[in-house]
Amino acid sequence: MSIPIKWLVAVPLALALVAAARTLRAQWRLSAAKHPSFAGHARLARAFARIVPYYEYDESRFFSADGAPASVAAMRREAFETLGGRFAQQHPATLALTRAAQTTISDLQFTSRYRVPFQFSRRVRERLGAGAFLGASQGVELVDLDGRRSYDLTGSYGVNVFGYDCYKECIDRGAAAVRDLGPVLGAYHPIVADNAARLLAICGLDEISFHMSGTEAVMQAVRLARYHTGRRRLVRFSGAYHGWWGDVQPGPGNPVPARDTLTLKDLDDASLRVLRSRRDIACVLVNPLQALHPNAAAPADSALVDGARLAGVDRAGYSAWLRALREVCTARGIVLIFDEVFVGFRLALGGAQEYFGVRADLVTYGKTVAGGLPVGVLCGRRELMRRFREDRPADVCFARGTFNSHPYVMGAMQAFLTRLETPETRALYTGLDERWNARAAALNERFAAADLPVQVANLSTIWTITYRRPSRYHWMLQYYLRDAGLALSWVGTGRLIFSLNYTAADYAEVADRIVAAAQKMLHEGWWWSAPQATNARIRRRVFVEMLQARRASGIGSSRSPRSKWSGAL
Repeated sequence: MSIPIKWLVAVPLALALVAAARTLRAQWRLSAAKHPSFAGHARLARAFARIVPYYEYDESRFFSADGAPASVAAMRREAFETLGGRFAQQHPATLALTRAAQTTISDLQFTSRYRVPFQFSRRVRERLGAGAFLGASQGVELVDLDGRRSYDLTGSYGVNVFGYDCYKECIDRGAAAVRDLGPVLGAYHPIVADNAARLLAICGLDEISFHMSGTEAVMQAVRLARYHTGRRRLVRFSGAYHGWWGDVQPGPGNPVPARDTLTLKDLDDASLRVLRSRRDIACVLVNPLQALHPNAAAPADSALVDGARLAGVDRAGYSAWLRALREVCTARGIVLIFDEVFVGFRLALGGAQEYFGVRADLVTYGKTVAGGLPVGVLCGRRELMRRFREDRPADVCFARGTFNSHPYVMGAMQAFLTRLETPETRALYTGLDERWNARAAALNERFAAADLPVQVANLSTIWTITYRRPSRYHWMLQYYLRDAGLALSWVGTGRLIFSLNYTAADYAEVADRIVAAAQKMLHEGWWWSAPQATNARIRRRVFVEMLQARRASGIGSSRSPRSKWSGAL
């Protein structure tokens, strides 16, 4: 019996059309689950980063980028120069060493350029240099090389949960406990076994591995998820940070595209549909800090070109989202990873798992857990932590680091974990959210009463300052805060981190200084605003500047890419 030629053509064609339809449907689902911003579209973000030209404002434009009248621009210029002179007078040794070190320390070159929008950066670096060196810490204060004291709002990138004096004590006790062994690597000090038991009791998981950084711990979590599922894709959510390695940083900042990474929308059913429909997803990475600013990258003053920074926490809503995510991951055999490198031990004693009431398959810790020393920790379910297969001895998931379980790190970790069990430390968690939420609410009431265009949003002791008015100059607030004796990290007002040892009196003093700094900035003209100003108009104006600067700079030709911008739009 012969098969008609038309069937020989029609059947493969029909199968190809079905396959194409399935592919298009999957692609449509994936597109619907991506956030409509650069944070959700890595390729567009990378392309945009390549075409943005460098340009800077000249003397006149620097103080009137928003079209301010001459009288306001003059007021700003005088305030700027006065503030710069005060910095130079108060911090001479600190600023001198910072400038000298920038010639050889690449980290300082990067952070100094990205404290404010790049159009303003060079002049700010010249006149309002921020010191990078400190001499001491005490209580909730930091002391620079000139003896000037500032209240610490940096939190040491999240390390400082309980106050620097706590960590000094942990390091001293830890070093004393392991001194007889010293820096012997490979073998374990007995303290390691004790640390493992304590950590697993906290996180409620089965096994543990130690690493040299939070980034390494997340890398190993993803490797193990891929190893055990046999799938290659990882899912992260728009804006979330999971370290600086390539697979979790698919946009600008990563020179190699992360081809196996899917960046989806946080808090969105479309993302759940993608997880339900695909068979190639090994794991989902969650950074619980995103509850403060879902689908947005960590806020930094270098991106404050307008007043559109948004933040706020809906704890109940985010908990419900994580529960839904947990259900889908369980149903589809996807490994759910909580990256608690930043928030671990800050939100609750049991971390984000306790705070949001959701259990993960793998959890990473870092920052504070080593008592002030560098570490990465991965905890997980037994079947996921295994790096080998009993039935295939050559099939392994290798991971090792020279300094994993370093005795001095493990000693400081034991001191920290022991301290967690004391009644005094546990008492700090009682009413923690209510206390810090009330402080944020009261500060916002003071801002409103003084008609200041700022407010704060917080996830417990992690705060960010947002802005209620369009402006090109919100980034100046960080310098008024520093002038008021408040120490900030290089991202400026994007992130303020309080340690739990802040007393009511300490916090009251900080709140007074924040309000006073904002009032001074208002009175010196930085928050003047044209009646027709909107954030959208500001962004359009900056975009046109970029286009004109790109044409003027001749990018891609032999002309210099540096230009000064003085034209009005």
